[in-house]
Amino acid sequence: MICDTFDEPEMIRMMRDSIRRFASATLSAESMRVMDKANIYDPAVFAKLGEMGVCGLTVEEKYGGLGCDIPAAIAVIEELSRFAGPMAGPYIHCAFYGGINISEKGTPEQKKMLLPKLAAGEVMFAYGLSEPDIGADLANVKTTADLSKDGDVVIINGSKRWCTMAQQADYIYCLVRSDRDAPKYQNLSFVLIPKGTPGVTIEEIPHAGLYYAPTYDVTFEEVRVPATNIVGGMDAWNRGWPLLAGPALDVEKLEVAALAYGTALACVDIAWQYAKERKQFGKPIAQHQAVGHALAEAQTNLLACRQVLYYAADLAQQGKPCSAETSMAKLFVTEQCEKIGMECQKVLGAYGFADEYDLERYIPMLHLMTVIGGSSAIQRNNISKRLGLV
Repeated sequence: MICDTFDEPEMIRMMRDSIRRFASATLSAESMRVMDKANIYDPAVFAKLGEMGVCGLTVEEKYGGLGCDIPAAIAVIEELSRFAGPMAGPYIHCAFYGGINISEKGTPEQKKMLLPKLAAGEVMFAYGLSEPDIGADLANVKTTADLSKDGDVVIINGSKRWCTMAQQADYIYCLVRSDRDAPKYQNLSFVLIPKGTPGVTIEEIPHAGLYYAPTYDVTFEEVRVPATNIVGGMDAWNRGWPLLAGPALDVEKLEVAALAYGTALACVDIAWQYAKERKQFGKPIAQHQAVGHALAEAQTNLLACRQVLYYAADLAQQGKPCSAETSMAKLFVTEQCEKIGMECQKVLGAYGFADEYDLERYIPMLHLMTVIGGSSAIQRNNISKRLGLV
């Protein structure tokens, strides 16, 4: 199809081919359905993905990575969400939540300890950002962190919501209020909370849409971690807002857009094949104008999505200011892909809701992509602000 001919570096083309062969060899359609319905992923399969080296696309070579290549890492998300859906989310939790954040913000000691494992796909991070009463307004989180009198320990109290993969992750990358009296934006820090730390309670939240892994409520009661777990060290204490609102936030928007884009490609793959094989009134339904036009429009919108997504990824790779462009990509791609998925479901008619064609799993995922990582309304607000309208 048209979107498969997009001009890009040979390395990325080869990587795409490797991921498709990996998916074909290790994941059957039935095994992915089982994982999705059970709301889990298979760590053994992810370990094989780690052996391919793609988790190192957000890690410097001196730490065992391939060097930071945001467009290539975004392409991995696209390919996984298209051909190996249950692996796409865990890849983000490793390469992006872990790799990009520690690469950008970690101390030399944190980088030395964590980046080689992240590059190998051996460590998972979960984001501890949202709270029961705090979603978009992260500058007002209520989870607190206090230093012990000797400054060697951080004591954390509070709760986080929508903490995806908290139970499976090796670390929760936790946003905390580290000074109750300092002005807004000057009172936040990030702390790494290791798996199994006493005082951490994790409770699963039943949900729809995000099928690769469960999400949780996490409660912290007098949780104590070494001060060496402050992301960026003491120099970053109370300086968490610039870390949150920096390049990693721009890239997070692209992660979600890539998830949506790959999922929409999977929807079109299914509808395209079905329309060529299904016959009504003596010919394949693809030859009926209404169906042909729907698929033609889907391909047109996919091509537009791809251009917007990888244009923004290229800006992020160059280190250029791209908050508006990444918001545009997140807004446009997720909303268009949601529409594409629904149109594909209509092409299949009643079969669009049957387990055997998988669209019944993909459509809720596409609905959710317009919400997570900053809703469409938030993206519109940010675009307006960045363009000087407000």
